[in-house]
Amino acid sequence: MKTTATLERYYVLPCCLLLLNLCNEIIAYKARLVDDGFLRTLCIMGLVLFGSSVMAFGVAPGLIWIIQSLRRTSRSNAGQMGEAGFLIGLGILIFWLYYRNYLMGTDHILPAMWRNPLIH
Repeated sequence: MKTTATLERYYVLPCCLLLLNLCNEIIAYKARLVDDGFLRTLCIMGLVLFGSSVMAFGVAPGLIWIIQSLRRTSRSNAGQMGEAGFLIGLGILIFWLYYRNYLMGTDHILPAMWRNPLIH
């Protein structure tokens, strides 16, 4: 139980905060479609509040549940290796998303359908 609390505090929560920051980048990117400054601000605030709620009540508990189920499924070293692999994979995925976002732009982490149209 103590390991779970430490894991939650020092790895899962920061990963979720990094993902939330990426969501905020996407929200700011998509908000450029709204011309009115007042309406754009309201949209950004509403979407950030929604995104943080989803992260706090859905994604973070989901990641913790996955880690706990990996720990429960096997009492041998394979269970610990699965948990470690998942955590390393999560860190690599977040790094890759940040790399693409900050060096190439937010549109490079979004599917083609979600990209803002080019305005000339």
